[in-house]
Amino acid sequence: MKAIILAAGYATRLYPLTLNRPKALLTIGNKPIIDYIADQIETIEAINELIIISNDKFFSDFCEWKSSRKNNVQITILNDGTTDDSNKLGAIGDIEFAIETLDIDDEILIIAGDNIFTFMLKDFYNEYKTKNADMILVKEINNINELRRMANVSLNENHKVINMEEKPQMPKSNIAAFASYIYKKETIPLIKKYLDEGNNPDAPGFFPSWLYKRKDVYAYAFSGECYDIGTPESYNEVNRIFSN
Repeated sequence: MKAIILAAGYATRLYPLTLNRPKALLTIGNKPIIDYIADQIETIEAINELIIISNDKFFSDFCEWKSSRKNNVQITILNDGTTDDSNKLGAIGDIEFAIETLDIDDEILIIAGDNIFTFMLKDFYNEYKTKNADMILVKEINNINELRRMANVSLNENHKVINMEEKPQMPKSNIAAFASYIYKKETIPLIKKYLDEGNNPDAPGFFPSWLYKRKDVYAYAFSGECYDIGTPESYNEVNRIFSN
C-alpha cells in the first residue's frame, strides 16, 4: 500500500502564516502538522511508501523536512509544478499526477496535509481490511454550518454509502466525511476516468461522491477529534487545545 499526503495547496486563507511556509509544516505544539500524520501512517505495516505532493513554491521546504525526519518508511516528495492558485491541479488532479508519475498500481491511503486528529489511523485501515472495499472516514456533526463546509454522507445499516455530496447547502444527514480515504488497487484507474469525464478536480470528496454510484464504498466512523486547519483562528485554537 502507498500513502499520499496532499500538501500542494497554497492556504491563502491562512496568510500571512502560509505566505512563505506550507500549511503542513506549520507547527502544532512542538512539531509540524505533517509529522503527526506521518507518525500515524507509520503504524500501518502494509504501507511501504509515503508520498508527499507539494507545489513548486514549497518543494524545497518538504525536501528539507524529509532530510530531517527519522522515518521508518520510504518517503517520496513530488513537485506538481504549480506556482499559485491560478494553475493548481486540485486535490484529485494531484492524486492522478502522483499515480501517473510514479506508475502506482497498488492500494492507496490518501489524507489531507492539514488535518490533525486524535484517533488511531490504523483502526481506519483495519476497518478497510474487514470490509475489503473502498473506505471513507466519517463522524456525526450536528452543526449545520459545519456540515455545509464538508462532504455530507448518508449510510445504510452496514455503513455502506448510499448518498454523498460535497459541500451541500441542504445536508441530507448529520454525517460528515473528512479528507481521508482508502482505495483498492482496482479503483485507481477510475480516478483518471473521473477526471477524463470533466468532473471537478478540486476537493478530494468529489471523487467518492462520484464513486459510490459505481461501486461499493463504506464508511468508518471514528472516535475522537479531527481538526481541519483552514484559518488563523482554527490554527490558534488547535494550538491551544494541543498545548493543554
